[in-house]
Amino acid sequence: MDPNCAKPVEILLVEDSPGDVELTREALADSKMLNRLNVVEDGEEAMKYLRQQGCYAHALRPDVVLLDLNLPRKDGREVLEEIKADDALKAIPVVILTTSQAGEDILRTYNLHANCYITKPVDINQFFAVVKSVENFWFSVVKLPPKNGETT
Repeated sequence: MDPNCAKPVEILLVEDSPGDVELTREALADSKMLNRLNVVEDGEEAMKYLRQQGCYAHALRPDVVLLDLNLPRKDGREVLEEIKADDALKAIPVVILTTSQAGEDILRTYNLHANCYITKPVDINQFFAVVKSVENFWFSVVKLPPKNGETT
């Protein structure tokens, strides 16, 4: 496929840490894969974005959601549960990207049908490596589901 003709991969990052947002943005900026990173800071905004409500009425459906668990207003566990319970959204892959290493969080998110669970490293180089590995796997190896109405 010609990269000049490719559509960008739409990524929704649900993250309330400005530092982690910036690190993710920097890691994806070096990408060989054309991508567009959209960011919301809490769970309520994430659901508005995904449902194209309010100021997100024209938001593009993400190809993948990178979801932190510890969010203000509505936490990531609730967001995940809502996404996977919604027939219009449940096919969107959700990658948990969080600082939590708690076994109960890992089990609960997989029970809620998270597509994978990644613990954020504190080291900046390891953080970059993790984001690159997510990018390589989800955008180069995995075949993502088609968006509504698309069959290509």
